[in-house]
Amino acid sequence: MNSTSGKAVILLSGGLDSATTLALARDRGLDCLALSVSYGQRHHCELEAAADVARALGALEHRIVAVDLGTIGGSALTDDSIAVPEIESDGIPVTYVPARNTIMLSLALGYAEVSEAGHIFVGVNAVDYSGYPDCRPVFIEAFERLAAVATRAGVEGQPVEIHAPLIEMTKAEIIRTGIELGVDYRQTVSCYQADASGAACGRCDSCRLRRQGFAEAGIDDPTRYVTDT
Repeated sequence: MNSTSGKAVILLSGGLDSATTLALARDRGLDCLALSVSYGQRHHCELEAAADVARALGALEHRIVAVDLGTIGGSALTDDSIAVPEIESDGIPVTYVPARNTIMLSLALGYAEVSEAGHIFVGVNAVDYSGYPDCRPVFIEAFERLAAVATRAGVEGQPVEIHAPLIEMTKAEIIRTGIELGVDYRQTVSCYQADASGAACGRCDSCRLRRQGFAEAGIDDPTRYVTDT
């Protein structure tokens, strides 16, 4: 890791993966600056969850940046006229948000430059995921190359390092790791269409992957589902 800075910007969505990523960065002894993005998503309760997770896991700061990707649309997560699918589908699903991770990493890169942070952590995963193109190792590698040439820190010889510690882990492995690091998954919201209180639908792809992950990890699922209320 970059030895010039003990600070790291953590992209924190409020979901299971990003909470585990924050815990991993903290476990490496880094001072963590959490960044969440309000991008026009239909499940705003995840931002409240992100704030809870940031406090619980000791982030030094937690900032929320607003970027309305709903004005672009094209995703079930930002366009209410597109239904969130409740069965598995082939190819890239309609829950893919065009350019979302590129935009979020760009915001994190700006935050890192201003904060003089040498690291950015993002919780993308290429094993138990929904097939999004911006969750693959090739994307992370490409963005790190971009960061090295697009920033003052990069051209001065101290490029920000992009870390995706979950990228080759299964959901069960992620959950076990988080439990070992003290993550309280009751605070997290993963559902694509959670209600205002954060209760999960239990039917969308994200809920399916999360439920399956807890089952395979042999850990009781603490998720609060709408049917539980």
